[in-house]
Amino acid sequence: MGTDRVEVREVRGKGKGLFSGVPFKSGDFVAEYSGMKIPTTEANTSSSRYLFEIDDTWTIDGSDESNLGRWVNHSCDPNCEASIEQGRIIIRAARSIKRGVELTIDYDQEYFNEFLKEVCACSTVRCRSRAAN
Repeated sequence: MGTDRVEVREVRGKGKGLFSGVPFKSGDFVAEYSGMKIPTTEANTSSSRYLFEIDDTWTIDGSDESNLGRWVNHSCDPNCEASIEQGRIIIRAARSIKRGVELTIDYDQEYFNEFLKEVCACSTVRCRSRAAN
């Protein structure tokens, strides 16, 4: 699954991840995080782990496997950044990325505390789980 620019592949210890199919320069478009737009109040009671808040009113539920952005795994030292642009969630390269490299973003502190604190698998020197131990 993917495009010529990105590819979904298995990642040991993480399930699946999104990988670069081409080199990216800092600022290059990588993928859009897409899905059903739901009220944030509904998202606050949802059991989905694929929620991305646009603002206080709206959240994207990116559960659908066709959403390439859902496959971008967390890293405490990410190579991509997500931003809200005209109500859409856009993932861009934060630095140069070689072809074949796993694409990552920082899921932010709230998600980290709720789901990753004890089991973060990013294995980076900057890993917040490692720092807590």
